[in-house]
Amino acid sequence: MVKIGENVPELEFEVFHKDEVKKIKLSKYKGKWVVLLFYPADFTFVCPTELEEAAECYTEFKELGAEIISVSTDTVFVHKAWHDTSPSIQKIQYPMAADPTGKICKEFGTYLDEEGLSLRGTFIIDPDGVLKAMDIHDNSIGRSSAEILRKLQAAKFVRENKGLVCPASWKPGAKTLKPGLDLVGKI
Repeated sequence: MVKIGENVPELEFEVFHKDEVKKIKLSKYKGKWVVLLFYPADFTFVCPTELEEAAECYTEFKELGAEIISVSTDTVFVHKAWHDTSPSIQKIQYPMAADPTGKICKEFGTYLDEEGLSLRGTFIIDPDGVLKAMDIHDNSIGRSSAEILRKLQAAKFVRENKGLVCPASWKPGAKTLKPGLDLVGKI
């Protein structure tokens, strides 16, 4: 299982994206931030609320140099059927990855063997392919795209401002910290 601070292994998977089914490699996104959104299954209750919210924030993620990829154990054909029938999912412009064997989910520690589904997991990968943030939780709890965006902004800030760190609930423009010193002025 990949851990914080480690390089994410090269993965190849099928995606449904812009009305097409295609294979992509994670290395295609080298030089960009990647946000992986693992979820249990298409045609469920909480999942469309999360994926729609991510779709509504997609422009903000792109402006930060990030790509969102959602991942479930469904096939690309199930993703297409869901996209074709759900107004919420029709808003999605980011790739929807298929992981019917659970290989990707297992690599990130989200796979539920008993159910053949994924837990909800969010992973932020930096432009060098290093895992910077992860959050895995119970499938009954939906995520906040605003919080994922905030974590991405913090990870990007720390990468671009060596020696500075972000305190709790940090947002762009707020004071940061320099370990060993007090709060640093707004940057």
